[in-house]
This record gives sequence, C-alpha cells and structure tokens, in this order.
Amino acid sequence: MGLKKLKFCTFWSAPIWVFVALSFLVNMVQCQDVNDYGQVDNPAVLPFVTSLVNSRLSNLTNVLSRDISDQASFCIKDQEAEWNKAFNFSSNLDFLASCIQQTQGSIMRRVCTAAEGKFYFDMFFRSSNANALRPNKNCNLTSWVSGCEPGWACRVGPNEPVDIENSKVIPSRTTDCQPCCAGFFCPRGLTCMIPCPLGSHCPNATLNTQTGLCEPYNYQLPPGQPNHTCGGANIWADIRTSSEVFCSAGSYCPTTVQEKPCSSGHYCRTGSTSEKRKPYTSTIDFYISNLHVIRIVSLTLIDLTGCFKLTSCNSNTSSQDLHAYGVMLIVATVTLLLIIYNCSDQVLTTRERRLAKTREAAARSARETVKARQRWKAAKNAAKKHASGLQTHISQRFSFNKAAKHPEEELKILDETRFETDEHLYAPVHMNTSSESLSSSSPIELSNLMPVRHEIEDVPENYDGFDVGSHHRKSKGQTTKGKQPHTHSQIFKYAYAQIEKEKAQQQDNKNLTFSGVVSMATDPEMRKRPLIEVSFKDLTLTLKGKEKHLLRCVTGTIKPGRITAVMGPSGAGKTTFISALAGKAMGCKKTGLILINGKNESIRSYRKIIGYVPQDDIVHGNLTVEENLWFNAKCRLPAHLPKPDKVLVVERVIESLGLQMVRDSLVGTVEKRGISGGQRKRVNVGLEMVMEPSLLILDEPTSGLDSASSLQLLRALRHEALEGVNICMVLHQPSYSLFQMFDDLVLLAKGGFTVYHGSAKKAEQYFAGLGIHVPDRVNPPDHFIDILEGIVKPSQSSSVNYKELPVRWMLHNGYQVPPDLQQTAAQIAMPSASPTPTNGTSPHAGIEEKSFAGELWQDVRSKVEIHRDSIQHNFLKYKDLSRRRTPGVLWQYRYFLGRLCKQRMREAKVQATDYLILLLAGACLGTIAKTGEENFGAIGYTYTIIAVSLLCKIAALRSFSLDKLQYWRESASGMSSLAYFLAKDTVDHFNTVIKPLVYLSMFFFFTNPRSSFAANYTVLLCLVYCVTGIGYAFAIFFQPGPAQLWSVLVPVVLTLVATRTQDNEVLKRISNLCYPKWALQAFVISNAERVNKKASEHVLSSRYYGVWLITRCGALLKSNYSLDNWTLCIVILILTGVISRSIAYLGMITFQKK
Repeated sequence: MGLKKLKFCTFWSAPIWVFVALSFLVNMVQCQDVNDYGQVDNPAVLPFVTSLVNSRLSNLTNVLSRDISDQASFCIKDQEAEWNKAFNFSSNLDFLASCIQQTQGSIMRRVCTAAEGKFYFDMFFRSSNANALRPNKNCNLTSWVSGCEPGWACRVGPNEPVDIENSKVIPSRTTDCQPCCAGFFCPRGLTCMIPCPLGSHCPNATLNTQTGLCEPYNYQLPPGQPNHTCGGANIWADIRTSSEVFCSAGSYCPTTVQEKPCSSGHYCRTGSTSEKRKPYTSTIDFYISNLHVIRIVSLTLIDLTGCFKLTSCNSNTSSQDLHAYGVMLIVATVTLLLIIYNCSDQVLTTRERRLAKTREAAARSARETVKARQRWKAAKNAAKKHASGLQTHISQRFSFNKAAKHPEEELKILDETRFETDEHLYAPVHMNTSSESLSSSSPIELSNLMPVRHEIEDVPENYDGFDVGSHHRKSKGQTTKGKQPHTHSQIFKYAYAQIEKEKAQQQDNKNLTFSGVVSMATDPEMRKRPLIEVSFKDLTLTLKGKEKHLLRCVTGTIKPGRITAVMGPSGAGKTTFISALAGKAMGCKKTGLILINGKNESIRSYRKIIGYVPQDDIVHGNLTVEENLWFNAKCRLPAHLPKPDKVLVVERVIESLGLQMVRDSLVGTVEKRGISGGQRKRVNVGLEMVMEPSLLILDEPTSGLDSASSLQLLRALRHEALEGVNICMVLHQPSYSLFQMFDDLVLLAKGGFTVYHGSAKKAEQYFAGLGIHVPDRVNPPDHFIDILEGIVKPSQSSSVNYKELPVRWMLHNGYQVPPDLQQTAAQIAMPSASPTPTNGTSPHAGIEEKSFAGELWQDVRSKVEIHRDSIQHNFLKYKDLSRRRTPGVLWQYRYFLGRLCKQRMREAKVQATDYLILLLAGACLGTIAKTGEENFGAIGYTYTIIAVSLLCKIAALRSFSLDKLQYWRESASGMSSLAYFLAKDTVDHFNTVIKPLVYLSMFFFFTNPRSSFAANYTVLLCLVYCVTGIGYAFAIFFQPGPAQLWSVLVPVVLTLVATRTQDNEVLKRISNLCYPKWALQAFVISNAERVNKKASEHVLSSRYYGVWLITRCGALLKSNYSLDNWTLCIVILILTGVISRSIAYLGMITFQKK
C-alpha cells in the first residue's frame, strides 16, 4: 500500500511543480510590469513576454473594434472577427520579440492606447486623410517632440500608469523617442506605435541620399535635426494613399516584416498573406494570469489559390491568365450559336413533316373510303333495280295485283328503307345508264364491295364519320359515339372523313341548288349557330372636335343567313359603317340606335361570336398558315368542344379557302418571303372563320384577289351563310359574278348617306325607276359607283342629280329628312317650283371663322376626348350575352406560350446574334476595363451596367414592337391580354437567365475579380430582369424609332446621374430612383464583401481583409454604400422590373390603335 501511494505522488508531482513554476514566473513578470521589464534578453523569459504582449494587443483590438463599430458598421459587418483577423499575429510572433528587445521591454508604453487608436481612425473616417491629424496633447503648436515625426514613437513616463484599454484619455507620451519598430507604423502627429495589419509589409525605412526620402515610404527627415534618422512605417490608409505599406502584387507577406516572391504555378494578389491554399488550423494556448484564462487562436488565412489548368502563372505574377479559358469558351459558344443559327427550324420542320404524313394518310384513307362507299351505293342501287325488275316480272306472271305494288313496298324485299323521295338528291355516281350493264355488273361489284362494307361495319373507328346506311352530315361538335379519337391519326381520319362526307353531300345537293339548300336548311342534324340580326335607325357618326359627319341617317337591317355587300365611292364611310356595327368606332359622337335582335344592347356583349376581318392582312408572318388558324381556333372556339371537332373546323376552313397547298408554309414578313398576297388575304379571313362566328364583318376581303380566288372566298362565305351566319362586307367594284352572289346591298354616297339598302337583285330595278339605267355590257356596281362619284351622269331623259339620290331614298322609304336637306326634298317633291333665292349668301355664311387659338384648343380638346374614349373602350366591361365559354386565362396562357416558343425557335438566328454581341461586349469591356483594386471594380461594373442595359433593352423592344397590330386584333376579339403579356414575359425569362451567363463568360474571365461568379451572376440576373421590364414599357408607349433612342439614352444618363452625386444633394435624391445606382452598389458590395463565417467548417474568409479594411471602408464611404444594402439592392432591382412590367401592361391595355 505504501508503494502505491509513493507511485501516485510521484505521478502527480511533476505537473504540479511545472504549474507552480509557470505561475511563479508569470506572476513575477506581472509583478515586475512588462512595461519596465529589463531581462528581455533572457531566452527563457522572452517567449512568455512575447505571448503576454500579443494577448494585450488582442485585448486592445477588441476594445478598438467596439469603439469605432458605429462609424465602421457600413463597411465592417462583424467588427470583432474582422479586426481580430487583421491583427492576429499568433502564427509568427518574431517581429514582436524583436520589438521587445529593441525597446528594452517598454513596448507596451510605446503602443497606442485605445484612445489614441480611436483618435487616428476617427480622423480617417472624418476626413479620409490620415496625414491631416488634428493637434493633440502630445503634438501641437507648443509641443512637438521628435516622436511626432512620421516613423517615430515615444514612451510614457516610468512613473505614469498605462491603461491600454482606456479609450477616453490620451496619455502623456513624450520621453525616450525612438524609431518605430518593424511591423508597426507610427503616424505623423502621434507619438505611439500601431501594429501593421496582416497583408502589409512594414520594414524599417532607409534613407535615400539622392532623393532625401525614407524608402520604401515617402516621408522626409525633419529639417534642422541632424541626429534624426528614418524610422518605420508612417501610415496605414487606403491603397491610393499608402500603397507602399501593402504587400506588393506578385508577392506574399507571411508576416508584416517579410515579403516573399510568389513562386511559379501560383499567383499572389496585392495584400496577400500566403501562397498556397492551406486547411484551416486552430492552435489554442492557455496561459494563467491572475486567474484569467487567455485564449489565443491561430488562424491560417485563406486567400490564395493555385493556378487552374491551361492557365499560365509565372513567378511574381498577381493574377492567373485565364485567356485560354476565354478563347475556348468563345470558340465553343460561337460553334453552338452557328449550329443554332443554321439548324433552328429543323425541330419544327421535322414535327410538321410527321404531322403532314399522318394527315395525308388520313386524307387518302378518307378518299378511299368515300370511293368504296360510292361503289357500294352504286352496286346497291343496281341490285335494287335488278331485284325490283325481277319482282315485277314474277308478279306480272303470277299475280296481277302484286304488279301494282308501290315501289317503296318493293324495296322492302331487300329489307332496305328509302329516306328521301327526291331522286335527284341521290343520283348514283359513276353508273351506266344501260339496265343490262347494271344488271350484269352488279353481282360482280356487289361481291367485290361486300368485304369493304364488312370492314366498315366491323371497324368503324377506321372510317369515322361514315354510316353505310346514311349519308347525312353529322352535327358539328358531336364526334362518333363510343371511343373518342385521341391520336393524330385518328383525329385526322375523323376530320377528313367528315369533310369528304360533306363534299358528297354537296354533290348530291347539286352544288347548293334550291332543292339542295332546302335539304340542308331542313336537316335536323345540322347544328345552327346563334342568330344575330343587327338593325340600325338614324345612325349618325360625327367626328369629335371637328363636327364632321362620317355617317348620316343610315337606317336598315342586316339579317342572318344572308350576305350583305357595303359599297360606295371613296370617302363614303363604308369602313366607318362596319366599324360602328362592330363597336369599334372611337373618337366619334354617335346618335341613333343599333339594335341586336331587336334589343338595345351593346354589340360588344356578343364579341365572342363576332368575327371582324380588317382591311390589312394582320397575321403572324413567322407562323405557318395552319398554325395561325389553329391558334385562333383553340382560343376562340368553345372550351368544351373536343379536339377532333376543333381540328375538323380548321381543316374545313383550309379546304374551303383553298389553302391546302400552303398550309405548312410560313405566311412571311416584309424581310422574309412567304405565301402570296392573295393567299395571305384568305388566311386573314380564315382567322375569323375558324371561330365559327354568328356575325362576320369583313373590310374589303377581295382586295388583292383575282377573280377565281374571290369566287372561292365567296363560296366559302356562302357556305357559312347557310349555317345562319350574318355576313356583312365592304367591297370595291366586284365583278358581275360576285355581285350575283350577294343577297343584300348597302350603297353609300359621299357624306355617309344611304342611297340604297335592300336586295341586291332589285337594285337595278330601283335605279331604273329613277331613270338611271345600266348600259349593256357594264357591271352594275361599277356604274352605280361612277354615278355617285359624279364621273358618269344619268341619262339625259332623267332629271335626277347624283346629289339628290340620298334624299330620294329617304323619301322613297318615308324616313325623316335632316333639316339641311329639307330644301332639296322640297325641290324633289315640287320639281316645277323655282329655287328659293339665297340673297347671295352661301350655306356656310352663318359659320363664324375661329381664331388660331380657338382652332388649337379645339384640336387639343378633340384629341383628349379621343384618348378618353379609347380608355373607356378598353376598360369598360360588358355583360357577356354570347353564351359561349371560351378557354380561360390559364389555358390561353398555355396556348400563347406554345405559339411564342415556336416563334422564338424560328427567330433563333436573331437570338444567336444577340448572344454574339453580348460575348463581344463582355470580351471588350473585360479587356479594356480591368477591375481596379482601389475602387473594387466600380469602373468596369459601370461599363457593364451601361452595355448590358442597352443591349437587353433593345432586344426587349422586339417582344412587343413587332406584333402590336396582331395583339390589337386578338385583344379586340376577346383573347386575354393578361395571358398574352405573361406568356411574352415567360418566354423572355429564358434570355433573362442566359444573357448574364453569356456576358460573364467573357467579362469575368478577362477581369478575374475577387468576387465569386455566383455573386456577379445574381446581380446581373436582377439587372437584366429590371431593364427588360423597362424595355417593355418603351416598346408599348413609343414607336420603334423613339423606343430605340430611349433605350440608348436612358442607361447612359441614369448611370451618369448615379455616379456623379458627391457634391449635389438634389442629384443624390434623384439617384435613388435610378436603377444603375443600386446595380453598381450591389456589384461593388459583392466584390468588397464582408467576412463570411462558415459554421460547418469554422473558416473565416474574406475577399478584402487585413490591410484592405481601410481601403474597403474608404471606397464604400466615398460612394455612400453599405455592406448591409446588398439585399436591398437586389430587392429594388427586382421591384423596378415588376413595376415597369405593371406599367407596360397597363399601357398595353390602355393605349391602342386609334
């Protein structure tokens, strides 16, 4: 037991004695006061003294960071971490030991207290000039010791206590002045030393006898003091003021007194502390002093990296040469853009080719089925006749009474039922007239067609739309019962089967003769559209502000199921008339009534079932014919209509307008040739036909068409009229064959008066009653218009003047004559009466001539009224009476998105050009505008903001400038403006994401900034989003020329305002509204980012740390930036983009075509 106790005591005795010895030694040092300790040459004592001094300096750093935290909060986020990182010398304390020996242990009496440090940094934050310190207790006009000179310091008296953490009182420090120690700097005007931060190089200065400067610093020896020598460093400020203190580029400084060249394969930026990336290490040492635990953490600063592969990093280089990556990226990008440029249409072309093959196969199958059905009908009819003849022959032989049977009863032998008794409706196709040939050939045809009939009956889905026993056209909107077609092949088979069936129906009806019309009109299975009858009484339109009549006293009715032609000379108000009927007449004062089905309701309440074909061919040139028609069908047909029936509607329109050969051809634009002008006109009409309107209004649909195309168009419209569509169109001098296809005629004279309104076939009879006869071989409408123009005068036997024709029509129908035409009416009523004398006065004698100011005021007032009417027209909501539920906003958004994707794929060449320009801009600006260390790349980022804003705004103009007319037409027809705008913006998001990558791929690798690629991309992404919204607004509010000018000027002017605000308070306030200020601030903050602490790795990393602290604060202070504002800048950029888009959307739905 005693032996164990002895061993136990021996085990614990050694540590206890070591602890006691260390405590005694530390207490002895503490008792003797390290400020006066004179045994610093003792190797056993010096390490402990050095560690103690380092801990005291660490405490000083903490106090100093707390004292200036309010002033430096804008540039130093984590005060304690940043200052500790800048003055953490625990990895190498040799320079402290050397200074302790140089000062003979009085180092802590020479080091600046918290009050002196605060005094120095306070002067910096106030004046941004550390060379202009204010007079203080030790250095003033009456007291200027040698320690006040740059690079020198003094000590506090031996009997005066020193509280290094005192931040209020500056001690008296004027004795024993010596040169500043290496690793410290001694400012001019202060008699103390401040440690140089990490990343600096502060050796002792040497005198250059030629220049008289203390190198490497720029101060001179004081005159009249021959014993005065060069000291140490004299200043630590921003890099412009104290660049000699910073560790030079191409070198790294592991301590503040060592500078080593950067080896080959690595690069060292200005102010670097190491050459290689090292893992984080933490060394914790504990010293006991007065029962306080002092912890010293050793950090390895992470700043430098080895060079990437394929880059050249020679020795003593400050950055790696990334041009090889830039060249590779340029080559790869250009190659990709060339591929996109040359193969942009291949994806869509391949898909269209596959659909075309499917469609052709379906059409071929439908035609073969129709032929088989016709052959079957022919064989069946032949068999019926043969059986009927055989039955008659047998009946005559065996029974006289049976021979008198009705033919319908005879047909019952074959168990067949005849549905129609009109033989000409069912004339057999391709049949011989000889009964012998029929009887001889029918068994063969019947035997050959029996498999076909069995196939049709067994597999009806392959022959959708056909019924062997009936040839009636199926109701629109009702597909075959049972399995619904869903594949492209099935849908096309169904559609073409229906079309071929309708062709057979028309052939049976003798090309719509009277009996055919009656048959179709009485067909119970044919779906009728909602009928719209438009009546107008005393309709008068007067241009606001000018009191000019566009229409006067127009009365009449346009009826469903009829085609009404509106004709007249130029200036007669034809387009104004149909615009008033369609509810599109703006800027006019309307009097009179427009009744819909006898009710006084707005025509806009029925706009979902009203089609309006404008005079100009407003179609999308970068879409095919089928894509234009199909998009309108999806957006404007009833939402519940199945897709096969929508396809049927589109295919029927393409068939009726004769567009089969160009259905897959692009319509074309001014720059790119497409289909012909006549075909484009038919596509313009087809856009309204595919929505199955009840009222179809057309403005000169035959202009630019030849006679054959015009006739085909009128036949298609006649087919629409048979379904109850009310068709009204404006024409200029139609041919005689076209004129014969019109049901009604509205003939207008100049001034908007009605000359004739009634049946087109009775027009000649009416004018003949007035003594106006149409000469032989003269087209009646041409003759009527020539008379109304005054070119041709009525016959000499007629006393009618062409100016009297409107009044004669009013008297003929008993309409009320306007007061200004009463005199003409009286003359017509009493032709023998002499005209009333006018006493030499003109009709306009009572009108007072207005002054210039009055006319100007009238013009301004009329324009204001026109804009007001436009806004009311766009925002006023009407009750929907059409009873048609079209797709909602989300579905239309989907349709718009699909259409825009196709258009952008076809415009890939333009997109590739945009990307190429951005690449060149990034390479040029990255080469010219290098990222400056002193301003954190502000100059290069300023050029970036201007270039990216300009290029992206001009590109954004194309989104809304090129298809304004198409949008106005689509929105007027009831399509969602919100879906259109959101789809445009969504598609542009692709460019918003890609363009920053394209630009930074050049700019970032050429400038090689300290900020990360992700930070630069985030700011540039928000900038592109912002300027794209502004580009939308310019495109909507301005014409293309002024919009481009604004897009160029705005980024330049706003950037100049945002960067020139130092001396003008007004500009500072204005700059807060400029997006370049926030974008530039975000870029600078990203480059001068604060210390980031990764909790998972316990790593402190900063892009500008240590010696860069004052430079960072100075640059941010000069620009009035703050590290806390990065999120604010991003939010403001995004908010600006959202607000500009909202303004653009409101402008889009408010300001439309006059």
